[in-house]
Amino acid sequence: MVSRETSASTPGFVLRTAADLAENEPGFQDETTPLARATEHSILARRSASGRPSVGRPRRTRVMVVANQKGGVGKTTSAVNLAAALVQLGQRVLLIDLDPQGNASTALSVDHHRGVPGTYDMLVEGTPLEEVAQRSGDLENLYVVPATIDLAGAEIELVSAVARESRLQKAIVAHPLVGDEEIGEGRFDYVLIDCPPSLGLLTLNALVAGEEMLIPIQAEYYALEGLGQLLETVDMVKKHLNNRLEVSTILITMYDARTRLAAGVADEVREHFGDTVLKTSIPRSVRVSEAPSYGQTVMTYDPGSPGALSYLEAAREMATKGAQA
Repeated sequence: MVSRETSASTPGFVLRTAADLAENEPGFQDETTPLARATEHSILARRSASGRPSVGRPRRTRVMVVANQKGGVGKTTSAVNLAAALVQLGQRVLLIDLDPQGNASTALSVDHHRGVPGTYDMLVEGTPLEEVAQRSGDLENLYVVPATIDLAGAEIELVSAVARESRLQKAIVAHPLVGDEEIGEGRFDYVLIDCPPSLGLLTLNALVAGEEMLIPIQAEYYALEGLGQLLETVDMVKKHLNNRLEVSTILITMYDARTRLAAGVADEVREHFGDTVLKTSIPRSVRVSEAPSYGQTVMTYDPGSPGALSYLEAAREMATKGAQA
């Protein structure tokens, strides 16, 4: 079967075969097969990850809390895409999904139905962290601790638990691949903790466990209102529970360069927080929003999109700043 033009009654119509598609004819664009495109992009990302210039590995594991009690600011989206971007830059990453909604687990295509060992088992049952981590399907050096629906009840169950606010910290420290260079090549370079959009016991566990905090801020006015409350909580945790915690990174998300408001918010955030704010902002992107519905990050769903390239540059900037610190 070969490509052929139809009769004169339908001038210009060309019937293309599978062979034509495989050859990727110049000018031919197929917008009808998103699954095929997603698969192609995933393969492209895996191939190009090894070819990208890597960044230096930190001297010891960086434990970073990704938190903002305001929902809808791109917190989980940033956590999973930065994790994937760091892996593509040559890092080994463990992402802990601490949000009962399990959106990070979904985006990384990790099984998280009821009965799957995950963060609930680690926090409530005391299961070792290494026993509940799964490897993400798309990227070899990315591991995920999934969040199941059972985690929704963990806040209540932890109330009466001994040392309830430090359970995550103890689990991370006990992991054999978390630590300094003496561990060897298999060491995790980053542990990213994706928190729920609240300031309850789960988020408190993350703040006690972390040494650094990454705050995604939406480039809109309302996003600034809750920031003060979040920073007060950080100061309280630092004073009473974890004096190592520092807000090391602020990432501006959903940036729309066409609006004065976005530029104004970005300028105000940079004026107050200086070099803590990454120079790279994450633009509003349809591709970033689409990716989770295919069980992927935008880094594998469409690695050439503006959103993917922005997250890659933000991860590079974050890793470089950490190496200089």
